[in-house]
Amino acid sequence: MQRIVFLDRSTLIANLRRPDFEHEWVEHETTAPSEVIERLKEATIAITNKVPLRADSLSELPGLKFIAVAATGIDIVDLDYCRRRNLPVSNVRNYARNSVPEHVFMLILALRRNLLSYCEDLERGLWQQASGFCLLTHTIRDLDASTLGIIGYGTLGRAVEKLALAFGMRVLISEHKEARARREGRTSFEDVLRTSDIITLHCPLSDETRGLIGREEFRMMRRDAILINTARGGLVDEISLVEALRSGSIAGAGFDVLTKEPPREGNLLLNLNLPNFILTPHIAWASREAMQTLADQLIENLEAFASGKPRNLVT
Repeated sequence: MQRIVFLDRSTLIANLRRPDFEHEWVEHETTAPSEVIERLKEATIAITNKVPLRADSLSELPGLKFIAVAATGIDIVDLDYCRRRNLPVSNVRNYARNSVPEHVFMLILALRRNLLSYCEDLERGLWQQASGFCLLTHTIRDLDASTLGIIGYGTLGRAVEKLALAFGMRVLISEHKEARARREGRTSFEDVLRTSDIITLHCPLSDETRGLIGREEFRMMRRDAILINTARGGLVDEISLVEALRSGSIAGAGFDVLTKEPPREGNLLLNLNLPNFILTPHIAWASREAMQTLADQLIENLEAFASGKPRNLVT
C-alpha cells in the first residue's frame, strides 16, 4: 500500500479527491524544511508545492518512490539527485493557461493606462478641481499596434500571444539569450529588448535563465517600455529593476513574483512605492478554475504512477 504525504496542502485551495488505488493519505497544512525527513520517513509518495526537497533530505528517505510536484516549476526539487537515484518526479502542466495570461494583461492595461496614478489623483481630489469634464494628468497608451515581446514560448507564452493578437498587437517571440542561431519565427533576444513596448517573461528558472534581465538588459530596453514578470523572481535582478524604474530607464513594471517567497526577511520591491510599479503576491496562477484543474491533474499523476504508466515526468 502506498503512503502519500502532502507537505503543504494549504497552498492548494481546491477539492482534492483521493486517488483510486489502495493508499494511506497524510496531509500537512505547511511543512518547514527541518520537518521534511520526519514527515516523509514512512512515505512512498511525496507531494510538494513549494517545500524544497534537496539531496540532503532525499538521501535520508530510501523508501520514497515518487515525488509529485503540485506546480509546474520544479526548481524546488534536486533533480540531479533524483536522476542518479532513478526517483521519478512529475509536475502539473497547462492548468493556468487562462489565469496567468489574464493576469498578465491586467498588469499591462493598468500600467499602459496609468491606472494607479489616476486612482491616486482621485484620492487627492484633483478631479473635483479640474477645469474640464475629465482629468488628463497622465499619459494613456493603447495596446493596438504596440509591440509585445514574449520571452519563453511554452503554453503560457502562446496563450499570452493569443490575447495580444486579439488586442491588435504585434508579437515578437524571443530566441534564447546568446543563441548561436535564430529559429524561424523567432527574433533575437537583444532585438526583442530593443524594440518591444512591452516585454513579458514566461520561462522557467534555471542556471541558464537566472538573472536573465539585469542592468545591461534594462539599458537595451526602450525608455517607454514595460516589463512583466509572472514567471519566477530570479529571472530579473531586482536591484537593477529598481534602478531602472527610479531613473526612468523603463516606463514601468508589473511583477507577481520575488526572488524569495514568502518575503519574510523583506524585499526591496515590497517598499517600492511608485505608481509605475505593480506587485502582486504570486497569484497569477491562482484562479479558482486553475487551482481545481491543478488538483485534478495532480491526482491523475499519482494514479498514473501507481498503474505503472507515470506521466508528466521531469526526471
